Amino acid sequence: MTLITETNLPNLFFRGKVRDGYDLGDDRLLIVATDRISVFDVVLPCGIPDKGVVLNLLSAFWFEKTSHLVPNHFIEVVVEDKRYPYLARRSMVVRKAKRIDIECVVRGYISGSAWAEYKEKGSICGISLPQRLAESEKLSEPIFTPTTKAESGHDEPMTIDEVKGVLGEARTEELTEKCLSVYRYAHDYSLERGIIIADTKMEFGLIDDELILIDELLTPDSSRFWEASLYEPGHSQPSFDKQPVRDWAAATGWNKQPPAPMPTADVIEQTTRSYREAYRRLVGKEL
Repeated sequence: MTLITETNLPNLFFRGKVRDGYDLGDDRLLIVATDRISVFDVVLPCGIPDKGVVLNLLSAFWFEKTSHLVPNHFIEVVVEDKRYPYLARRSMVVRKAKRIDIECVVRGYISGSAWAEYKEKGSICGISLPQRLAESEKLSEPIFTPTTKAESGHDEPMTIDEVKGVLGEARTEELTEKCLSVYRYAHDYSLERGIIIADTKMEFGLIDDELILIDELLTPDSSRFWEASLYEPGHSQPSFDKQPVRDWAAATGWNKQPPAPMPTADVIEQTTRSYREAYRRLVGKEL
C-alpha cells in the first residue's frame, strides 16, 4: 500500500484534504498537491500514486490554456527541488489572493447531487429545468450552480440571489460569466479528445480587486470527466476520477465516518490508471 507523504517545509499556510500551502513571502505561496484522497469528505489512510502530480500538472495546463478568458494565480511549476525532491512536478508557485468563500460549480449535464435535487424539486439551486430530463442528460445550456465553501462537512447549494447578497450584483454577474466561459471552452476542447466534462468546480480570489482563478482547475478531483465514446443518457457514466474508490467504499458498508477503511491494492491501481489516462487524453502525452 502507498502511504501518504507529507512535507516538512516551514511556514505552513493551510492544509486541505489534498493540497498543502506554504507561505513563501513576497505575496507568493507554494501549493503542493499530495497523493491524499478523500471520499465522502473523509481522507483515506493511503494515497493514490501519481495523483498529486496529475492534479498539479493538469491544473497548470488549464491555467495556461484559459488565461485569455480569466487571469489566474499560477506562476510556475516546481520542476526540481534538491532539498525536497517530493515537490518536483506536484507543486506550483502562485500569487497569494484573498479567497472568495463560494464554490463555483458549472454543470453542462445533470448528474450526481444535481440529479438528486432535480428529481426532488425539478430545479437545481433555484434554477427551473425542463421536465422529464434523464440522468446524465446534456442541458441545453450550462448552468452556474454555486455552493457554500464549508471548512468541514458538506457544501450547501446557494441561489444566485444568495450569492448577490455576499458579493453584490456586479461581481456575481462577472463571476458567473467567467465560470461559464471557462467551462464552455474546456468542454469543447476536451470533447475533441474523447472526454466529456459533465461539470466542474472552480475557486476564485481577488488580487487588487481583480477577480482571478485560484486553487486547482479542471482536474479529475474538481470535475466529472466521462468517456465520450460510451456516453449514454439514462444512467451514471464511466468516468476518469476517483469513482473506483467511491464504488469500493460504498460496497464495504462503511458508515462514511472517520476513520476510513483501507482500499484494496486493485482499487488503488485502477484509480491511478484513471487519473493518468485523463492526463494523457487532455495534455496529449504520457505523464
